Amino acid sequence: MRAQPLPDFVTADADLAGRTTLALPGRAAYLAEISSSRQLRQLAGSLPPRRFVLGGGSNVVLSGDFDGLLLHMAIAGRELVGEDAEAWYVRAGAGENWHRLVLWTLANGWPGLENLALIPGTVGAAPIQNIGAYGLEIADRFLSLEAFDMDRGTSLQLAHAACRFAYRDSVFKQQGWHLDARRVVTSVTFRLPKEWQALTAYADLAAELDRRQLSRPDARQVADAVIAVRRRKLPDPAMLPNAGSFFQNPVVSAEVGERLRRSCPDLPCYAQPDGRLKIAAGWLIEQSGWKGRNLGRVGMYERQALVLVNRGSALGTEVMALARAVQDAVRQRFAVELTPEPVIL
Repeated sequence: MRAQPLPDFVTADADLAGRTTLALPGRAAYLAEISSSRQLRQLAGSLPPRRFVLGGGSNVVLSGDFDGLLLHMAIAGRELVGEDAEAWYVRAGAGENWHRLVLWTLANGWPGLENLALIPGTVGAAPIQNIGAYGLEIADRFLSLEAFDMDRGTSLQLAHAACRFAYRDSVFKQQGWHLDARRVVTSVTFRLPKEWQALTAYADLAAELDRRQLSRPDARQVADAVIAVRRRKLPDPAMLPNAGSFFQNPVVSAEVGERLRRSCPDLPCYAQPDGRLKIAAGWLIEQSGWKGRNLGRVGMYERQALVLVNRGSALGTEVMALARAVQDAVRQRFAVELTPEPVIL
């Protein structure tokens, strides 16, 4: 890119301070604002070796300056692309705000995404992380995605099986495509079932619906309850910078899970189809003494121990120091490893 004039949608030495929800300082050697696949095609033949795809910045920790190219995905658009006896099929551009997409589908009478309301980020990032909440994952509503291969300069489509979804995981993470922008998601198509059933088994959601005296809620009522629960537990990044849940809920073997349950009868855990157990990382962190505790200018949120917050003017190095301290404390007390959810740049 340095040998040729920069396209008008690429900025050199870009300030990234307002580009992530943790509000950490940093600069990028180059930042490209991508609003169409055509722009990706323009860049395909002149990419620096280090690059990364940036969506809403809600799942990124800037450890310092980034000496490559950041592709900020701003491809817009959302539409109903099909319908049959079983489902509605909705496609959205990678740059669309995730929460606004959820509300738009509900306003049009297409339920299915309500449990994922108020999750920060963009549509393009959702399948990469296989975002999930309150008993639902993107994989449960995903049909296909369109992506651009930056090495070959061609578009491609990935169906459900090709994405290899797992807990907070997909082929994009497994192959490292999200780290070097080899394949960039440009749009996602969702399958929203017409035989809809409310998913209300999670304790916090069930309690909120019970408080509202909703024994048979519709999709919008489920979404409203999810939004209320999330707002009570999670800080608004505009008021208190954070990256949402900072650690994944660890999934352990049945043997390890049984050991933990014997020593900790109150441990929140959830059986997985393969016999393993998913454990609540927030509970482990709280029991390890880190809920509401600070380390310098960062801390673990007082209402939800799983959320790491920037108390003011923190650096990426401080975030990582706190993350390591929390991991060490949980490891020493429970012999369980915590894995950060955000990408560390």
